[in-house]
Amino acid sequence: MTSTTGRALPTAPVRVGLIGGGGIATAHIAGYAAAADRIRVAAVADASEATARARGEELGVPHSTDYAEMIASAEVDAVDICLPHHLHADAIVTAARAGKHVLCEKPLCLTPEEARRVQAAVSESGVTLMCAHNQLFLPAVATAKAVIESGILGRVYEVRTTDSFFNDFDPSTMGWRAHAATSGGGELIDTGYHPTYLMLHLAGGVPVEVTAMLSTHRLAFMEGEDSAQVLVRFDNGVVGQLVTSWAYEAAPGTERFSVVGELGSLTSDGTSLRYDLRDGTSTTEDFEPVDTFSAEISAFADCLLTGTRPIHTEVEGVAVLGTILAAYEAARERRVAEVIRT
Repeated sequence: MTSTTGRALPTAPVRVGLIGGGGIATAHIAGYAAAADRIRVAAVADASEATARARGEELGVPHSTDYAEMIASAEVDAVDICLPHHLHADAIVTAARAGKHVLCEKPLCLTPEEARRVQAAVSESGVTLMCAHNQLFLPAVATAKAVIESGILGRVYEVRTTDSFFNDFDPSTMGWRAHAATSGGGELIDTGYHPTYLMLHLAGGVPVEVTAMLSTHRLAFMEGEDSAQVLVRFDNGVVGQLVTSWAYEAAPGTERFSVVGELGSLTSDGTSLRYDLRDGTSTTEDFEPVDTFSAEISAFADCLLTGTRPIHTEVEGVAVLGTILAAYEAARERRVAEVIRT
């Protein structure tokens, strides 16, 4: 079989080269273990020899300190990029030019120039790139999207998303996230990426203009903000707003996400979903907890084995980045900023 781009599809189990063995890689590795019949880690690379060796021994696969060397020499069909933010673009381009499919942790990249490089490399090679937007695999999110698309709520007016928690980072533990050059900014481009891609997913339109207020309430040793409030207008008329923070937990009762339309509204804390219509009907659904990283890895396997489009590709990844960069511009210049399309 071939994909829609004409490339031959890999066969199960898909062989993945893990790029970056620390931090978030642990959650990804658990996802591969849960779907081992369809996708598995076949090699691992990390700049730290100790980390590379430890992960290689843990997984029983070859290890390297050079991901380009791994891509060139290892028998892999795809890569999973779990690197610090500022290293994403180069890793994506290297993998795509070698004909390897890509799963990339957020953010996709950090600048419009990097976004153009990524888009060109993926387009020219015909590989599949999936953004690792794990919160899209919450059952409440999938159900909410289906409710919106069914037309039950009518035309959507407003989408709100929240992702705030008390982060116990300190100067000795924050590492590269404390520096704008390696993180891309502050909390907004890190944890704030989640409510941003969730907002875009539920709004169903293209972001066109943004305004924002950024704050540093508690983590003053950071170069970037520890909290953000953002307003986004979409080309379909939807207005989105998000709140995100490492400084504090959201107040009790604050929704994870909500949507208001002409015929009703829905709200969710992430584990349940309630929608109320203006005709007086109300529905509440509760969901069993899921490991969103395992669901994400499983979906990546399905996309590669069947040639179907990931829920979010580089197209959505660039839109999320553009929204966040516009928020930084708007906050810096105290105005409404246009979302630049690459």
